[in-house]
Amino acid sequence: MIEADGLCKYYGPFIAIEDVSFRVPRGEVVAFLGPNGAGKSTTMKILTGYLAPSAGTARIAGHDMSTDRLAGATRLGYLPENGPLYPDMTPRTLLEFFADARGMKKRQKEERIEAVVKQCQLGSVIGKAISKLSKGYRQRVGMAQVLLHEPDVLILDEPTSGLDPNQIREVRETIRRLGEKKTILLSTHILQEVDALADRVILIAEGRKRFDGTPRDLVRDGRGLDEHFYEMTRSA
Repeated sequence: MIEADGLCKYYGPFIAIEDVSFRVPRGEVVAFLGPNGAGKSTTMKILTGYLAPSAGTARIAGHDMSTDRLAGATRLGYLPENGPLYPDMTPRTLLEFFADARGMKKRQKEERIEAVVKQCQLGSVIGKAISKLSKGYRQRVGMAQVLLHEPDVLILDEPTSGLDPNQIREVRETIRRLGEKKTILLSTHILQEVDALADRVILIAEGRKRFDGTPRDLVRDGRGLDEHFYEMTRSA
């Protein structure tokens, strides 16, 4: 469902990412782990078609995101870090706006809005201005917008960044529920996210893939995840 084949991105002499390759099959939740500046967001922007690679190919559900982005986008939900929302809108008016932008008919729009409001537990704030919501609720609104068109694949960039412990728990529970039916690539630099959510870990540092395997594989020698993370990224 998600394919990265030899992805590279260069800005003059600066290497953002180089030769990043991996595949995520249907129904898997993968933590894309790395320190700040490792290349996680660059890779995700290429996978979603928001950024063109200098080399390599990104595919979503078989669609090349450089040449067939619109078809790929119908299968994809992307939540960027600090995803933009319209603060003067309510969650309901925002969802109605995006449903109209996607060309949904009245009945489909009503059904999908009702479904994502329930899925993301937004019922208590559905008529409240987004500017008045906590960051945790704003993340849920962003998640609801991402889920509106029923995508098969979710790419989530630092979805718990800047949240307090209670908000982190709420967002993780939402992601865990989604992971029962969706293919998810979850970018994070928070090690607890791996244990809490991931079937598999891809670790990137200095723009290059350093590890790809299960969380259990990563700590097979008995050392903690934090020790392995430090060892693989300390020069980054």
